[in-house]
Amino acid sequence: MFSARPGHPVPGPYRSLFAVPAFRRLMPVFALSDLGDGMTVVAVAWLALALGPEGGQGTLAGVAVAAHVLPGALGALVLGRWARRMTPRRLLVTDSALRAVLLGAIPLGYLAGVLTPAVYVALLGASSLLHAWGRAGKHALFAPLFTGERRVAANSVISTSLWSATIAGPALAGLLAGAVSPVWIIGLDAVTFAVLAFRTSRTALPDGPPPAPSAGGVGEGIGFLRRRPELLGLLVITWVFNFAFGPVEVGLPLFVSGELNAGPGLLGVYWAAFGTGGIIGALALGAARRPPLWPAILTIIAGHGIGLFAFAATGSAIPSLIGFTFAGLVYGPYAALSFTLLQDRTPARSLTTVLAARNAVLLTASPLGAGLGGLLLDRSSARAVLVDCGVLMVLVAVVPALWGIRRRSLPAHA
Repeated sequence: MFSARPGHPVPGPYRSLFAVPAFRRLMPVFALSDLGDGMTVVAVAWLALALGPEGGQGTLAGVAVAAHVLPGALGALVLGRWARRMTPRRLLVTDSALRAVLLGAIPLGYLAGVLTPAVYVALLGASSLLHAWGRAGKHALFAPLFTGERRVAANSVISTSLWSATIAGPALAGLLAGAVSPVWIIGLDAVTFAVLAFRTSRTALPDGPPPAPSAGGVGEGIGFLRRRPELLGLLVITWVFNFAFGPVEVGLPLFVSGELNAGPGLLGVYWAAFGTGGIIGALALGAARRPPLWPAILTIIAGHGIGLFAFAATGSAIPSLIGFTFAGLVYGPYAALSFTLLQDRTPARSLTTVLAARNAVLLTASPLGAGLGGLLLDRSSARAVLVDCGVLMVLVAVVPALWGIRRRSLPAHA
């Protein structure tokens, strides 16, 4: 199944990726910026707690976290006609430079004594306006360089970088927070984006075809997806999948603190186990021969849901910890597979527009799911909410699979 040969510990697809100078030069700075973003997962909320008024710290933390993510959906919608004319490299450089400047303004404002809660939220929100387009540019950047198994492997490496940041970023932020203010951790993230912008702008890459003349931003991207039932189905399934995971982000802390009567250390173990599983899964996909995409995607969703069933066990953290690790393991390849399907089915001139439309839609899923999870947790136990999320994921996979089987079994009409 694997393409590694005796004497070559690195599987063939990965060796061939790093033989390409552009990929070899850019992946380290991709990983660096991913690590910076992983650190801000912790630092953004911590700084909000420090800046918030007495009794309102929690509200400011929620607003700050949302401001760090959701404006990207707005930017994808309103900036499409401008962004569509840019190459993937220019999109990535522009987004990275904007984030470097605006996130870097946060520690500068702190030093100047003008970093009020309103200024903090405004800087976070403005820094994320182009991020949907920047992420689209990042995944479209290497599309002209690779095809087939190499394209899957490239997407797997990018996904692995994100998974690694999920583990290392919060842990590193926790260590640094013992010595410095979280405002400087956000400043470090700004530095990583400055490095990414500089390095990407200095790396030779194929320009690729010009944007499609009819492209009209995210609206055109959504229109393209609507005309491709397979890609629209992938978007819908991924949205529901992310929505079903939203309550997990809210329910897991309550499960650890309430039903296991444990502290944040155990919560960190859960997320570290999930991320470790994700890294293994993503790397295994890139090293393996390319699987059938749709069966693999539906199997991943169902497997992830089955992993959450382990939270039904009582009396010990071990069963649910094993189940959550398994959930991460099977989820690891999902992003690489879904991006590969999009890259294979989308003309190169429309790829960044379609990816930005996808990002804009998906940015709404997890926050809405988390909001629903909060409402459910007021009426049910964290254990029940986590298991119910697993049930929903299994249904998300089973329903389209049964529909596809039924279509194939129907007699063809003359």
